[in-house]
Amino acid sequence: MRAIGLLLILFTCIAAGPVAAAEGWPRQVTDALGRTVTIPAPPRRIVAIFSSNVEMLAAIGAGPDIVAIEAWTRWPPDLVARTARVGGRLGFSVEAIARLDADLVVMTPARQAAAGLVDPLGRIGIPALVLTHDRLADIQANIRRLGRATGREAAADAVADRMGARIAHLGACLEGRPPVPVYLETGSDERGAAFTIRDATYTGDILRAAGGVSVFAGRDRLGRVSGEAVWRADPDRILIAGPPARVPALMQRPGWEGIRAVRAGRVDAVNRALLLIPGPRVVEGAEMLARLLHPEAFTAGGSCIMAAEGDQ
Repeated sequence: MRAIGLLLILFTCIAAGPVAAAEGWPRQVTDALGRTVTIPAPPRRIVAIFSSNVEMLAAIGAGPDIVAIEAWTRWPPDLVARTARVGGRLGFSVEAIARLDADLVVMTPARQAAAGLVDPLGRIGIPALVLTHDRLADIQANIRRLGRATGREAAADAVADRMGARIAHLGACLEGRPPVPVYLETGSDERGAAFTIRDATYTGDILRAAGGVSVFAGRDRLGRVSGEAVWRADPDRILIAGPPARVPALMQRPGWEGIRAVRAGRVDAVNRALLLIPGPRVVEGAEMLARLLHPEAFTAGGSCIMAAEGDQ
């Protein structure tokens, strides 16, 4: 009889295990397309398309669960080194994702080819969560959304809250300082046109948080400007998202020697990834810009240093 009792206890423990592990699942998450995505169990084989989604998942501790990324992802380097690729600018393979036995795909419409995966993945039963990151607040909201999708709510809340606290700290310590007029170049083409940040975007939010203002604030969403337009805007600072080697050529563009920033030598290269990938590291980008635009606030006795010491 005792043996039978032990067997019953063992059977009960085994039966209860999966139930306890699956508590709170399946769960539903609403994505950027307004779709209600049902996730049946904590995902352990995630395909993340677009660098920002990889960075957000890694930040909340879900990096070990990522089994594939797109070809253009570069960070975190250790994750990139060990992870398979499922496509890139030329397209993505539903078959490759299925072969990986993926249980969640996270994607962003910035890769148009990725958007075409939603319906095919749905037909084979793989949940696909589509995220957009238009504004800085959207990045924080998406971190929390991924926390719910992966069962890592506490970690996601901590990451999003830290982002908010660091942005709030910048706002407080830079309060009262006039915003610096900035031209921030994100790219250029062979015809002489350049691309700058757009105002109602996360990059515009980052610049404002850093105590700057785009000289092209209010322009259309394309962010395309001519060299003459930059000359007319006469920015106080010029920042180029890219390597420092690009700065000399930019300063030698025809007519730009008369721009206030060029005359004063206030032209700097800034880390592209920290500004243009809408993930948790954009806060580092905002802090980087703030130090360039308001260096006096970060010297001994400066308002940002004093505020930081007060927070300790």
